[in-house]
Amino acid sequence: MYRYGQYCPVARAAEILADRWTVLIVRELLADVNHFNELERGLPHMSRTLLAGRLRRLQQAGVLERRGGSRGKHTEYRLTSAGRDLQSIIDQFGGWGARWAFGDPRPNELDPVVLLWWMRRRVRIEAIGKRRVVIQFDFGGGPRQRYWLLIKRADVSVCLKNPGFDIDVIVSTDIVAFYKVWLGRVSFSEALHRQQVRLEGTPADVRAFSGWFAWSPLADTVRAARANRRTASSIQRASSRLD
Repeated sequence: MYRYGQYCPVARAAEILADRWTVLIVRELLADVNHFNELERGLPHMSRTLLAGRLRRLQQAGVLERRGGSRGKHTEYRLTSAGRDLQSIIDQFGGWGARWAFGDPRPNELDPVVLLWWMRRRVRIEAIGKRRVVIQFDFGGGPRQRYWLLIKRADVSVCLKNPGFDIDVIVSTDIVAFYKVWLGRVSFSEALHRQQVRLEGTPADVRAFSGWFAWSPLADTVRAARANRRTASSIQRASSRLD
């Protein structure tokens, strides 16, 4: 942990939170991701060694506590009161990013498995009911860009191989377009209208598809930021015409 050598609350908070990856770890923990392997799936570019070190540091700082066995899937990482108090900070972080730093995606930021992992935890099971649903995602049409979500009442799985059940909905899209839909830069209905997203399935499932997901928790913030930018641009253009 880097010490700034300043007796200041901002400096003390930065000593705990400003290390690389730490804010994203807190983001995952606030989304109820509590096991090491699940954290690793949501942060695939982070080494296991570094993840373990950051978790240990957050535990020492009183941001999280470790429960269960010393190793294995039964170990859980749970935020303390201090950790849960970071929710508003992470929300503000995301809001600032949406307003000032959220341009077009870089190619290395577009990971279909990470996107489906995010979608997995935003499935609205109550909208699907007790049935099993299999959704196939074709990102670009090639076999290496094909993935599945297997949705059951007790669990939602991201599958890299065909799970072997009948497919209920096929989603044909490209990874850039679907990231933008997920994060609120483009509405789902707009993407359908532009044929950036195409759905195959029964009419009932196609109609219901968008309601099966809560979409990104930052989508509303991103939409609002884009709307504000468009309004500001319109005002600026109108002012320029008057000058």
